[in-house]
Amino acid sequence: MNLVFRKPTAEDGFPLNQLVENSPPLDPNSVYCNLLQCTHFADTSVAVEEDGKLVGFISGYVPPGKPDTYFLWQVVVDSSQRGRGLAKKMMHAIIDRPECAALTHLETTITPDNEASWALFRSFARDKGAELKHDIWFDKDKHFYGHHDSEALLRIGPFTS
Repeated sequence: MNLVFRKPTAEDGFPLNQLVENSPPLDPNSVYCNLLQCTHFADTSVAVEEDGKLVGFISGYVPPGKPDTYFLWQVVVDSSQRGRGLAKKMMHAIIDRPECAALTHLETTITPDNEASWALFRSFARDKGAELKHDIWFDKDKHFYGHHDSEALLRIGPFTS
């Protein structure tokens, strides 16, 4: 693999949109939303390309009022790269950046049946020697009116960057 890990730019917005659309069951966002992810959150997101093609992306940010926490919004890996540990490599690439040195926790949301994501985050927690806690945050009926599965808020930490 000749992969390039880098901060995203606005030029990644449309390819990101296409990558997510081609990666069900991920929830697609608008191209405009992807452009904001690639610009406003560039310091806390990562784009991975192979031969000029976007093959992996993590978007995330530091939530207001939580300067020690990284909220991982979405992970997407092109089908050509799955099974190679790229998602976890991207997570480490972000957490290990100088801009993220103050982070001690990672949060994300996952549906209860998404075994691949649960395995990824358990593995990351082990790598960091950190505890993993979770509880339902957005309820299927209360928040999604039955149109989406519940989302558990998963919290990993404390760890050191």
